[in-house]
Amino acid sequence: MSDFTLQEKSLGEILDHTVSRFPDQQAFVYPETGTRLTWKEFATQVDDLAKGLMALGIQKGEKVAIWAPNVPQWTTLMFATAKIGAVLLTVNTNYRSNELAHLLKQSHCENLFLVENFREHDYLATLDNVAPELKNQKSDAVQIKELPHLKRIVNLGNNEQGGMYQLTEVFAMSSITSDKEYDTRKATIAPYDTINMQYTSGTTGFPKGVMLSHVGIGNNGYWIGHYQKLTNKDILCLPVPLFHCFGCVLGILACVHHGTCMVILESFNPVHAMSAIEKEKCTAFYAVPSMYLAIVEHRHFRNYDYSSLRTGIMSGAVCPEPLMRRVLNEMNMKEITIPYGLTENSPVMCMTTTEETIEDRCNTVGKALPGIEIVIKDPDTEEILAPNITGEICCKGYSVMKGYYDDEKATQECIDDDGWLHS
Repeated sequence: MSDFTLQEKSLGEILDHTVSRFPDQQAFVYPETGTRLTWKEFATQVDDLAKGLMALGIQKGEKVAIWAPNVPQWTTLMFATAKIGAVLLTVNTNYRSNELAHLLKQSHCENLFLVENFREHDYLATLDNVAPELKNQKSDAVQIKELPHLKRIVNLGNNEQGGMYQLTEVFAMSSITSDKEYDTRKATIAPYDTINMQYTSGTTGFPKGVMLSHVGIGNNGYWIGHYQKLTNKDILCLPVPLFHCFGCVLGILACVHHGTCMVILESFNPVHAMSAIEKEKCTAFYAVPSMYLAIVEHRHFRNYDYSSLRTGIMSGAVCPEPLMRRVLNEMNMKEITIPYGLTENSPVMCMTTTEETIEDRCNTVGKALPGIEIVIKDPDTEEILAPNITGEICCKGYSVMKGYYDDEKATQECIDDDGWLHS
């Protein structure tokens, strides 16, 4: 596309630019905790946490796993790690002992941040199954036999736990790191550095660590927001998990680029979502089809006001046309969009726009995002196929992952010599 310009910026630079434009505008709302932050307040928290992470001893390139639902600390940690060049490693909130152990071990993860529990899942008990010796250790001298790379564990909760720092301690350590040291670290960050890792099973085998860069997820987030016409006047209700690209790229990064306020729900609940839309006068909403169905079929659906809504995203599964039409008409989402992609592509490769007909938005996944090429190949011969011939979707561009962590064989099977990502 002739008007495409690649933004070679780090996530920290993207945030700083938005903060400079809209310092006193509301950036984040967390209804469950009553937390409200302006862009300037959020940036201050990010810088304080980043300095605290440096004081802990976290080096550039270290992995920082976050195992938590959509709590306020999640987004702060996302940008604090980006500012110091650490790699945010997102952990599925549904993981049990064997899955957590595989992720921490295969990724050579050095740091773990976690909540104490979520829903009926006791995270501390699960961690105890993986690292039973932890509870008898000091937070600054962690040694786990089965996880030799793990150095630090931080509890996002309020209770003291053996072998763990508390997040309040990390924030308190921020004064140890000088502004000069912080600026020196930030100057080492390069736009093509790996900054985010997400574990996905792909088509076969154990989950593999997808390495994504500032440029990959940063530019992808920009265009996703652009296609919805998001601005600093919009307010997005975000109930999808942040540990997926849907939450942290389509959601957070699209909004940060365009100065859009985020109303982030800890997890999906149809009543909480309907209430947040009405109370905060949200103009955009994200959800997977099953979430939309849970809302429009809810017995209290008609008791809430959706007149503020304009746009948003339905994605994550097949989007049935009857459901799309209900959302468009009954939730007032006249400009709802549908993207398509995969984690290995940061993740969106193509997307519908707000101007397309409802038929096109229901029956297609739009056109390639700027800067991304898409072809359909014969999976056996890799020949590019003519229109209307079934084959494998392949894409190429800034958004393609850097590879699977410590798995060159799987990377070569997924990305060919010409740079095409095979889905």
